[in-house]
Amino acid sequence: MTDSHAVKTYLLDLQSRIVATLENIDGKAFITDSWDRPEGGGGISRVIEEGNVFERGGVNFSHVMGNNLPPSAAAHRPELAGRKWEAMGVSLVLHPRNPYAPTVHMNVRFFITYAEGKPDVWWFGGGMDLTPYYGFVEDARHFHQCCKEALSPFGQDLHPRFKKWCDEYFYLKHRKEARGVGGIFFDDFNELDFATSFAMTQSVGDAFVPAYSAILEKRKDMSYGERERDFQAYRRGRYVEFNLVFDRGTLFGLQSGGRTESILMSMPPIVKWRYDWAPEEHSAEAALATEFLPHREWV
Repeated sequence: MTDSHAVKTYLLDLQSRIVATLENIDGKAFITDSWDRPEGGGGISRVIEEGNVFERGGVNFSHVMGNNLPPSAAAHRPELAGRKWEAMGVSLVLHPRNPYAPTVHMNVRFFITYAEGKPDVWWFGGGMDLTPYYGFVEDARHFHQCCKEALSPFGQDLHPRFKKWCDEYFYLKHRKEARGVGGIFFDDFNELDFATSFAMTQSVGDAFVPAYSAILEKRKDMSYGERERDFQAYRRGRYVEFNLVFDRGTLFGLQSGGRTESILMSMPPIVKWRYDWAPEEHSAEAALATEFLPHREWV
């Protein structure tokens, strides 16, 4: 039996806990921006800009509903097109100012669809992935280990499946390049019963702070110069390309009439594109492409 209220209660608490941790690290408060969606529902955006650690960051909660499931949500379930639906989730993206501190993305979400005379169809989705500009093997291993430990109580097959799914999903096909060092990704998940699927999703959400905060604390005060900032801005362009061309969450938000400011808060504040640029051979910048972006097993 599904319990949407329990999911919503958990998600609001998760948002609060994550923001409290990030505020403690940054020293600057996130603003709170509540919004309503004319078609039904609304959300709470928690945003920081020009912080001490975060150049931009957002931790968003949304709970929206409608009478006609958007195409992006029904992409793998065409039989559900046109159903009434309800979606809720927490989604975050953090862009630290220091180029040695990686960008990170995490989200957990719940969907349920309704049709008269038919059983409800529900599923969970989510995951987290790390996008460094300068790679550190110990950081990638730590992040992937936290992801693995979050999933292991629910089945030994889940981590390799969700790790591979993440590698395949966060991939810029036109560049033939991964967005970052990956993590885990899952969608349309209801193969376990509701209570177990929900518990697994909670475990993923709860794993975010230990997975990321240890890396951030280690990298946020490293010294850097214009070269590193310039490379960070160049690599951030890849993040923008993925979000605007491939990301299903962005597409769903825009197709469902979501709040544009909240959907696009994931964009980095300073970005550069260059024509046919390549880093110097054997440089730290070149190592990102040769040693970190190719898919590999980190744990």
